[in-house]
Amino acid sequence: MRAKASSIYGSEGETGSALRTFSIHGQVLNAPRPAPGLYLVATPIGNLSDITLRALETLAGVDLIACEDTRITHRLTERYAIPAQLTPYHEHNAAAARPKILEKLAQGASVALVSDAGTPLISDPGFKLVREACAAGHSVIAVPGPSSVLTALSVAALPTDRFFFEGFLPSKQTARRTRLAELARIDATLVVFESGNRVQDTLADLAEIMGGREAAICRELTKLHEEITRAPIAELAKDADGLETRGEFVLVIGPPAAGAKVMAEDELDGVLRASLKRDSVKDAVAHAVEVSGRPRREVYARALELARESRGGHGED
Repeated sequence: MRAKASSIYGSEGETGSALRTFSIHGQVLNAPRPAPGLYLVATPIGNLSDITLRALETLAGVDLIACEDTRITHRLTERYAIPAQLTPYHEHNAAAARPKILEKLAQGASVALVSDAGTPLISDPGFKLVREACAAGHSVIAVPGPSSVLTALSVAALPTDRFFFEGFLPSKQTARRTRLAELARIDATLVVFESGNRVQDTLADLAEIMGGREAAICRELTKLHEEITRAPIAELAKDADGLETRGEFVLVIGPPAAGAKVMAEDELDGVLRASLKRDSVKDAVAHAVEVSGRPRREVYARALELARESRGGHGED
């Protein structure tokens, strides 16, 4: 006899699995209580209508929703008339909140984890909770949906066959430029998160290090004032003074030119200029050789030229 497939949702007849409800456009729908476990529920990144039916059923059915900011998640649960119990789970309280959630799971509860927007764990807290839940033998179930990473990739008009998600870059310029120089060697489209107060500086650094590449600035994705700007990085940086900086940004940077085996000259110059601002010529050359793939003799000669330029032509060999 074939074994009966199990479901992640409990049946109405099970103890404690009374149906809960949610509402869509005034129509009240039932949501069965999910089986015990941790549910990673993707939520809208802007437009609340982007929520999936499965996500609504899960959020309405679980015993507890752990969220970054209860005020933000309450807007979602209120929109769909979900009478959920919310508890905060964010980077500042995770150490104290995590054991309590694990205890709930051990007692047979179903718990949903959501971030303020998008898919949990993607530049958001949750990794340690998932790891410890798995280690304790609890079920961990993904309820997929909105993601700003994939949304940006889909509208950037750049290659998507290979991409590298960086998340947020370092806030300090020196560290940011160092990291961008490392990212410049990756043969894939890059996806970067950035805040409005740093996006102009980041574009300037990108122009120095990867200025020849195509890119897209994705602002306020899926929201009322969504804006997508596509152009070479150098042009985007040049026009950055007029950029609307309010909102959330995803930057998508195209891969190196097809067939390129080494870093382009303009990208090499950007790496060297960034390094020479903080390091000696020797150290700048060593770093540039490592990330550029170009011969040391060539890199050294170019570093001396740039060093002379920065000193008004009076540099020494």
